[in-house]
Amino acid sequence: MGTLTMEPRRQAAPRRRPPSRRGRALRSNLSAYGFLCAALFCFAMFAWWPIVKEVLLSFQQTNLVDEPTWVGLDNFRTVVEDPAFGQAWRNTLVFTLLALVCGFVVPFAVAIVLNELRHARAYLRFVVYLPVMLPPIVSVLLFRWFYDPGPGLFNQVLDVVGLPALAWLDSTDTALISLVIVSTWMNLGSGVLIYLAALQNIPGDLYEAAELDGAGILKRIRHVTIPQTRLILLLMLMLQIVATMQVFIEPYMLTGGGPENATVTVAYLMYQYAFVYGGNYGAGSALGLMLMIVLLTVAAVQLRLTRDEKR
Repeated sequence: MGTLTMEPRRQAAPRRRPPSRRGRALRSNLSAYGFLCAALFCFAMFAWWPIVKEVLLSFQQTNLVDEPTWVGLDNFRTVVEDPAFGQAWRNTLVFTLLALVCGFVVPFAVAIVLNELRHARAYLRFVVYLPVMLPPIVSVLLFRWFYDPGPGLFNQVLDVVGLPALAWLDSTDTALISLVIVSTWMNLGSGVLIYLAALQNIPGDLYEAAELDGAGILKRIRHVTIPQTRLILLLMLMLQIVATMQVFIEPYMLTGGGPENATVTVAYLMYQYAFVYGGNYGAGSALGLMLMIVLLTVAAVQLRLTRDEKR
């Protein structure tokens, strides 16, 4: 009889544990994390690191070539004792207040008008947004010609209506408001489009109910439009303050801080310290740190108001 051979019993392969929920989420979002890391790297290199460097420079004396030396609060003393320091802050605050009156209220009013139109709406939106598509330098140079005391467009218009010509950029009475007009014109389109998007999200039933109650257009704006867009208004208010307090291109290109320091702003004075007054980067950074603290305070107040509105 032949011998029976016993084949070895095969062991069952161990069961693979299914990946955990966190592992599945990591695999499915791997490409998203890659893009996120790239964005974080760009922010770190071009936004966060310059902020850290500014804070360090504000306590140092350096020309960005030799080894920096720590000087403590000397840069802050230099900035505060400068006679132009108070003037720059006053000009910046006045510019911000004037820009809020023009650059905050005017876009909202224009958006309301465009939202009520029934014809040529798309064309008028394009016309309003057109200045935003122009480079800021081009817009500023265009207004430099408008303000020219000789053949400038604005003085030509004043001459046609029989009014005397104005020294728009050469007078301490009109130089700052002239910069506000330029800034408002350049940024009008962005604000109008944001307000239009907010207005179109308001339910039409609210306006119909207000009309049935006999409310006119002003009452509808007061009791329907403004309450329904208050969060957007608060956000745009904060963005407007942050942007206008950093104004630089307009005084740099149009007035050079004059006449008689009437248009010297905080950002322009920072430029003066860093690139005009012998490369005093420490003093310029100290002034920039002061401005950053003020803007952070404004942003914190706005976030608190927004949080209270959402409750």
